[in-house]
Amino acid sequence: MNMEHSRVMMRDKQGMSKKKKGWLMGGGAVIIVAAAYAGGASLLDDQIPQGATVHGVEIGGLSSSDAAARLHQKLDPLASGPIKITAGEQSTSLTPDQSGLGLDIDATLQGKTGYTLNPVVLFQRLTGGAAIEPVLTQDDDELHAAVEKLRPQLDKKASEGEIAFKDATVDYQKPTTGQTVEADQAVENIENSWFGASEPIEVPTSTVDPKTPASAFEKVRDEQAKPLVAGNVTVAADDLKATLKPNQLAEAASFKVADGAVTMSLDQKKLADRLLKANPKMASTAKDARIVLKDGKPKIIPAVKGHGVDTKDLNQKILTAATSDSRTAKINVSVTEPELTTAKAKKLGVKEEIVKFSTPYPTYDTVRTKNLRAGASKLNGVLVMPGDTFSLTKALAPITEANGYFKSGVVENGFSSEAIGGGLSQISTQLFNVGWLGGMEDVTHRPHSRWFDRYPAGRESTLWEGQIDMAWKNNTGHAVMIQAWVTDSHVNTRLWGTKKYKVTSKTSEHYDRTNPKTVYNDAEKCVSESGGQKGFSVDVHRTRTAGAETLKDSLHWTYQPWNKVVCGKKP
Repeated sequence: MNMEHSRVMMRDKQGMSKKKKGWLMGGGAVIIVAAAYAGGASLLDDQIPQGATVHGVEIGGLSSSDAAARLHQKLDPLASGPIKITAGEQSTSLTPDQSGLGLDIDATLQGKTGYTLNPVVLFQRLTGGAAIEPVLTQDDDELHAAVEKLRPQLDKKASEGEIAFKDATVDYQKPTTGQTVEADQAVENIENSWFGASEPIEVPTSTVDPKTPASAFEKVRDEQAKPLVAGNVTVAADDLKATLKPNQLAEAASFKVADGAVTMSLDQKKLADRLLKANPKMASTAKDARIVLKDGKPKIIPAVKGHGVDTKDLNQKILTAATSDSRTAKINVSVTEPELTTAKAKKLGVKEEIVKFSTPYPTYDTVRTKNLRAGASKLNGVLVMPGDTFSLTKALAPITEANGYFKSGVVENGFSSEAIGGGLSQISTQLFNVGWLGGMEDVTHRPHSRWFDRYPAGRESTLWEGQIDMAWKNNTGHAVMIQAWVTDSHVNTRLWGTKKYKVTSKTSEHYDRTNPKTVYNDAEKCVSESGGQKGFSVDVHRTRTAGAETLKDSLHWTYQPWNKVVCGKKP
């Protein structure tokens, strides 16, 4: 090898050595930089980008756990606090966590940390990040249910109008519309606005109309009601006149609201009553037939036709007159029929004796006898119409001295005493027995606490105004007339009518007898008694027969013994 070739070889080896050193040095630098980059990325893998916020809460530069803790602290109150909801003028609130609404903080932070070599992400973590939208959760079904529960506070019923007369003034309450929440749209509004809402969330509603519009009320008010009471209305019948004042007209008026309409009407009978009161000369001169007792028997006094104003269509004529300039309603005078004609009186069937009943009374007690005569006089001639119930206390009332009664002996709480109307229990017994034996339906009665042997055992009744009544129902299909009178020794009662039932009444033997005992009475007006008669139980059975119809009923009563009564406290 020549020297020149050797020098070339040497230069080549030296050049190659220098290049190898350069590559080695450059590669090492890259490795160092990469390692540093990777190390920096590792340091930033759990760091929220600088400047990042969630709903205004700064979390930039924090670790994921610290960021979550801060968000829970700051945003949980917003996610759990009550949300104010409004619907027009109505308002209420709902609680998010009880309505299917929530904030998911873990999902909100997902992807915002973690190891990455992406230079863009690393740059953001070093230099700053954007606002992060909170991740909200919702359960539509649960929110729908919550909205439905708010209806009582948000829905509003339509108020119906009212119209009436107050004295002679029209009192009108205008109807108002209501509202009902549109649930689907309400759910959408709430889902879109609930989190951190600074203002109440308005939910949409639809209008609920009243059944009857204001126009219907106002039409009747303006066209009929106000004109009716604008002044007096004169009613003229030939040369007879009567004036009805606004308050009288208002008292006869009524309003009806139905099917979206309002109507006003006037009560024909009320108008006629007020008309005849204003001018009695307009009243009918017709006389009803009467059934009276004459010579101890019922007799029909025939009805008599008369003349009077014709009040037919009086209500419509007054309504028309109220809107006229003259405010005068013209009616006719015509022949008037009695309400109870002779023919109708005959059909009542008061023609024969149904039953008669008598009991003796203690003639020595003259004050008691006065009460018997007073009671009988109030019953004599009383007519009980078919289907009506006869009440003895109503027929005799009031049982006062002013009404002709006197203070006499009674039995009160098992002791002898005195009271106004003492002795009227015998009248009660009389009326009970004619009802029982005449086939009437027993409505109410109560026997005495102890037996008086002048009455049939178990088939008698006491009386105490306001507490104990004796009543029976007339089920004969015809009217029944009561005849009552007092002789020198007996109280007598008879029913006149049309006999329907054949009646039998049987009384059992006295049984379960109890002996009298000595009792003490410390009442101020105590009456001592020697006692003696035993107590007992008794049953009464009645059978009523009318053709193929047979009715049976029974009575049961237990009488106390006649105890010996000693006045004063028990020693």
